[in-house]
Amino acid sequence: MNPTVLTILISSLGLGTTLTFIGSHWLLVWMGLEINTLAIIPLMIRQHHPRAVEATTKYFITQATASALLLFASITNAWTSGEWSLTEMINPTSATLALTALALKIGLAPLHFWLPEVLQGLDLTTGLILSTWQKLAPFAILLQLYPLLNPNLLLSLGILSTIIGGWGGLNQTQLRKILAYSSIANLGWMITILHYAPNLTLLNLILYIIMTLTTFLLFKIFNSTKINSIASSSTKSPLLSINTLLTLLSLGGLPPLSGFMPKWLILQELTKQSLFTPATIMALKTLL
Repeated sequence: MNPTVLTILISSLGLGTTLTFIGSHWLLVWMGLEINTLAIIPLMIRQHHPRAVEATTKYFITQATASALLLFASITNAWTSGEWSLTEMINPTSATLALTALALKIGLAPLHFWLPEVLQGLDLTTGLILSTWQKLAPFAILLQLYPLLNPNLLLSLGILSTIIGGWGGLNQTQLRKILAYSSIANLGWMITILHYAPNLTLLNLILYIIMTLTTFLLFKIFNSTKINSIASSSTKSPLLSINTLLTLLSLGGLPPLSGFMPKWLILQELTKQSLFTPATIMALKTLL
């Protein structure tokens, strides 16, 4: 790809996320999300491979649907309350629609079906952007909206995501699909605790981004997309192979690695809130 075009696209990615971060008007926030989506589409399709074209088409349709739903939610709220401010979403129907749209955007279960397929069709660099940077803008909105969202719906989405993330990654040999299901499971933990302790959601998101960044970069060094290729590369660079193993275990939340810390704190907070059943289900599903 032409360096000038690449610079423009990466700058647009940054601009879109920044607009969503600083915006308090729904139209500005929506515009930031749209710029973000349109900037990553050419990066996804640059391989000119049928698999990449399929993944890009699926991603575009999904994101367009989510953006339309989010715009509909904000317009409905403005119609009933006369407010376009992000933190003034007083209409419960609009808040639920906005949460559904954002869940579809980031790939929360049961709206997760596009994520493993799309990630599988991309190269590792674009997959890294999709798994990390593209999560920031929707989470910036969720962290502002959390007092207005239905806690039971958040809990349901979170528990379902941890279950599907755990089960889905079990029979996979493709590393990108494993990372996609890992993303779904981690997002489930973040959403579950969002209403009760948003600071824990932020901590989990930061640690998830660091661990995912490390994992993708290690896979890029090995040039591997399957589990078998990591096993065969352990003789060439044993230290990097050990790092890869530790990072994957950390993403899974195995103690005493860093990925276990946010899960431990979230379980502790859920117990304080007397939500014993969700805490038990999530702890058991993490064992997968």
